[in-house]
Formats: sequence, structure tokens, C-alpha cells
Amino acid sequence: MALHFLDDDLWFPAVEEAMDDGLLAVGGDLRMERLLLAYSNGIFPWYNEDELPMWWSPDPRFVLFPEELKVSKSMGQILKRNEFEFRVDTVFEEVIFNCSRAPRQEQDGTWISDEIISAYTALHELGYAHSAEAWYEGELVGGLYGVLLGKVFFGESMFSRKSNASKYAFIKWVQLLSERGVVLIDCQVHTEHLESLGARMIGRAEFTALLRSNVG
Repeated sequence: MALHFLDDDLWFPAVEEAMDDGLLAVGGDLRMERLLLAYSNGIFPWYNEDELPMWWSPDPRFVLFPEELKVSKSMGQILKRNEFEFRVDTVFEEVIFNCSRAPRQEQDGTWISDEIISAYTALHELGYAHSAEAWYEGELVGGLYGVLLGKVFFGESMFSRKSNASKYAFIKWVQLLSERGVVLIDCQVHTEHLESLGARMIGRAEFTALLRSNVG
């Protein structure tokens, strides 16, 4: 497959044209209209600060169906004790900043640049991006952020400064989304952490079909 290069025009190639590693296009910008178009078509940005925007649509896709959420016995006890306080959208910019500073295996730096923080904070202010937060004794200790379109939540990143905090926020968030009718959570690429919570791979064709039915 040939790699596509984007300019100022608002468009994306068909996701089926992505390269074997999922890379679909390079270039463009992070303005709101492009980000929303990307997510609605199963495309997400992921690139280092000194690079042009890189747009991805991997096959297979790592997702979680809310009804398949797995809660271990130990996490069940933590939830039962309300060990953390769960909040939504109270400190979005602080959550994404903490995600940008969280250490990642096999990564020297972070892909959550100032440009990313600014773009997703703008999405949050318009009601598209959300943060799910775990608080302990009045301090933010874990959380995640992502984009909600229709009945699909597109997870972006998470962080934890206290054991089980990000898991707690994720589980509570999935449960809340399920109550609100969300049918799919996009986890993008495989992690053992999310696999332990019930996420699994599905084909790109199935993923995009689910988007067509549920992204409003």
C-alpha cells in the first residue's frame, strides 16, 4: 500500500488502504473537524512531538465490549470498599497532562505533546473529550481520557500514581458508559493491562461496521 500525505483539505483515505502496521496517512493537522472525522472513521493520531501527524487504523483492532468487562476478585473488593472517589470531567487538562508524564514500556518519551494536549482540551470544552478520574484523600491519583461519539468511546491514554487507581477509574467509567448505552470502547492497540479487563481483538471490517451503526 502507498502511504497517503494529507494537506489542508479535510479528508482521509479509506481505512482499507492502511499499511500492514496500520499507518494510513501522514500530515494534516489536529483541528477539531479533522479529529472528529478521523474518529468517526476509526482513525486516530499517534506520533512523536518532532514528527508530522501520523494517522492510524490498525487491523486487528483492540476493543472492549462493556458487557465483557472483567473485574477480578481483588478489584471487586476495592470497588466494594469505594477505595477511591470516582469523578468525571472535573480536571480534564490535569488528567491529560498526567498521562503525558506517565512512563511507558519501551518508550523514551511521550507522544502526548503540547499540541495534543491543546487539541484534546478543545475537544473537551466542546463536549467530545472526557476524563474519568480516581481521587484519593482529595488528590488525583489516576485516570484516563478519550473521545465519546454516539455510542462509542475512543480511549486514548491512562495514568496511575497509586496502585489500582487507573483500573478503578476505567472500571467505573465502563460501567457508567454501559448504563448510558455505549456499546463499544476502542482501546486501539493491545496492552496486557486492558486484556486483563476483558479487551480483545476484532477485525477492522467488524470495527468499522460497528462505528457506522453507533457513531452519531
